[in-house]
Amino acid sequence: MNPSSAHHRPGSALRARARAATAAELSMVPWLQVLDDQHRARVVADLEVADADPGDLVCKIGRRANYWFGVVDGLLKMTNDASVEAAITYSGLPPGAWFGEGTLLKRESYRYNIETLRRSVVAGLPIDTFEWLLERSIPFNRYLMNQLNERVSQFIAARETDRLTDPDSRVARSLAGLFHPVLFPGVGTLLRITQQELAYLVGLSRQRVNEALRVLQAAALIRVEYGGVQVLDLEALRRYRR
Repeated sequence: MNPSSAHHRPGSALRARARAATAAELSMVPWLQVLDDQHRARVVADLEVADADPGDLVCKIGRRANYWFGVVDGLLKMTNDASVEAAITYSGLPPGAWFGEGTLLKRESYRYNIETLRRSVVAGLPIDTFEWLLERSIPFNRYLMNQLNERVSQFIAARETDRLTDPDSRVARSLAGLFHPVLFPGVGTLLRITQQELAYLVGLSRQRVNEALRVLQAAALIRVEYGGVQVLDLEALRRYRR
């Protein structure tokens, strides 16, 4: 079933499942290592994680932003409101992704939905702790500035990908975006993703995505494994154009 058609649970359901992060989950927070001991202790005390089911909405259009969210494990997608316009997927969000900082900085409501594609573990840092770090931690500010800069480049690349008419090229560029080493450091060289999930993100049928993956594998750019894709040449994948 397409998660977009699933019953969307309200954000309060996720908050009801919130718990403290385990040591293993904390090790998956990429920016935690840049903090000094005092700042890290505050984050560890305030950071929450929750187990999200497929179709859960982590962020909902119009809802006030109160947390900075990250993906500890699983796969999410950022989309528009498909109930009022044609469905658009802005980005996939694999492990290591942290998102929504721009909305927090402006203290706005969300202009996009964040939906889980599979069972995932999502982390949330309360806005008060987020702003406390901004006021006190220079390394955190540098991390956040780099994050925002990379995100601008990501969306420019996504815009270019949207204009490609060749499906193989679209799949290649979309896959390359999911291996972004700064925005998605938890991925490494192996992304756990099904062909159906990739189809949701690219906006193609599963059959057409399967065909494109075979083309990219024949070009020695990727290797399709059970339940995932391993990238063999990231730069070539980013530049791929059939």
